[in-house]
Amino acid sequence: MKVIIAAAGTGGHINPGIAIANRIKKDNKSCQITFIGTNRGLENDLVPKAGYDLKNIEAYGINRTINIQNIKNMFKTLKGYKDTKKIVKELNPDIVIGTGGYICGPVLKAAQSLNIPTVLHESNAFPGAAVKLLCKKTDLVLAGFEDTKKRLPKAKKIIVTGTPTKVKEIRFTKQQKDELIKQLDLRNDLPVVLIFGGSQGAKSINTALIEIIRNKLNENYQIIWATGPKQYDVIKDILKEDSININKIEKIKILPYIYNMEEIMNLSDIIIARSGAMTITEISKLGKPAIFIPFPFATENHQEYNARVLEKADAAEIILDKDLTYDKLNKMIETMIADKEKLSKMGENAKKTSIDNVEDKIYEEIMKLVK
Repeated sequence: MKVIIAAAGTGGHINPGIAIANRIKKDNKSCQITFIGTNRGLENDLVPKAGYDLKNIEAYGINRTINIQNIKNMFKTLKGYKDTKKIVKELNPDIVIGTGGYICGPVLKAAQSLNIPTVLHESNAFPGAAVKLLCKKTDLVLAGFEDTKKRLPKAKKIIVTGTPTKVKEIRFTKQQKDELIKQLDLRNDLPVVLIFGGSQGAKSINTALIEIIRNKLNENYQIIWATGPKQYDVIKDILKEDSININKIEKIKILPYIYNMEEIMNLSDIIIARSGAMTITEISKLGKPAIFIPFPFATENHQEYNARVLEKADAAEIILDKDLTYDKLNKMIETMIADKEKLSKMGENAKKTSIDNVEDKIYEEIMKLVK
């Protein structure tokens, strides 16, 4: 069996692709899986580390602005399509899978021109432009949310499977929880609020957190905050100006990046984050109440649509980036932790939106298409 997976750019596209590859490999040890990406994205790090071959092409997203660079990118993408068709012909796969993003355009189009079965996975509640364009001729679309399905009425065939994630629920013993709290220099008698803005951090969220620290507002809760590696030293210097040592703030642990994120998410009582599809999926799976601050410049505002899925389920609150202030964020946290019954119910509601056995469901549907 031979498989091509088109995945490029961000972890939100690449990690589901790797998860699907791993599930196919589980039942087909000799399967040959090749990823197609570009030379610009995280695929160049993540795909080889996962043990898969990667072939790069030139591909760019659709940009409606007319300028020299966009015209150049259009011609590069056309050349990329020719290169892709050559790669697909040489590999002669049984199926081609795309996990969203502009890379899917040339790869799936090439496969379809050669009558090779194609599958798209869309992890966001609001489908991207590539998925909207390709869904009519793609044999199967696998949707992350029920809302995704509603927004692709012209899809040839669409099934809601959820989005693959490596995050699992951990049931800590009291001793394990106390030990983890101790490692973080926190207390075991206060709720834990986890705050992060993606792998690179989020400036607006970080600005709000700095003010919460300056004003010592977290009297009734404690914070684990991942600033993002590039912003950590900047924040360290800002706090230093107020004679605040970043490593010695009561009830607050500040880190550039959280490497044991699965543990910390399981430990937390509330999670505050952007609302990428993977974050939504992980929070749902763990059954955690959340406050989402959608990234305002996400393509077609898809992060807000993702967040609305959990808000509609009474599992999350939303603060739009333009409305974010430290006072508003603090008040929302205080209100949530003051009502333990509601907080518990929000977690239960989040879990109800989660889909079990995602990889198995995706695998079953893919295998139905393989000749």
